[in-house]
Amino acid sequence: MAELSIGATAPDFTLPRDGGGDVSLAAFKGKPVVVYFYPKDDTSGCTTEAKSFTELLPEFEKAGAAVIGISPDPVKSHDKFVAKHGLGVILGADEDKSVVEAYGVWKEKSMYGKTYMGVERSTFLIDKDGKIAALWPKVKVAGHAEAVLKAVQELG
Repeated sequence: MAELSIGATAPDFTLPRDGGGDVSLAAFKGKPVVVYFYPKDDTSGCTTEAKSFTELLPEFEKAGAAVIGISPDPVKSHDKFVAKHGLGVILGADEDKSVVEAYGVWKEKSMYGKTYMGVERSTFLIDKDGKIAALWPKVKVAGHAEAVLKAVQELG
């Protein structure tokens, strides 16, 4: 899968979401959407990232943007994650990994000398026309939600 770049059309998706029902990119056409991909519910980096986006959610909403987190975890796991940490962001369950693959964030990773496939923490800012306006590959969690918010606000 080729890397997505700024100006490319963001791949559409429909996924089951926390709390029941589905979330789709198409449902947000006409407004900016932050789609962030994270490896696993309730791990330290992912929890910090989700809480940061949740804390800033009123600011994202004020700027007219929706925030969607996506991981391969099932909905049941998302529901526990949301309840445990009081999260406000939408969480999509990409169990068949079709969306992480479409966005090019399903990558070979290595830890302790073992290689495995996993989600590379990445964020995409999609403009109101469905095009990628900004992207952050290999995200470092500290200060990330604030940087994304600034980009959303600059998008106007």
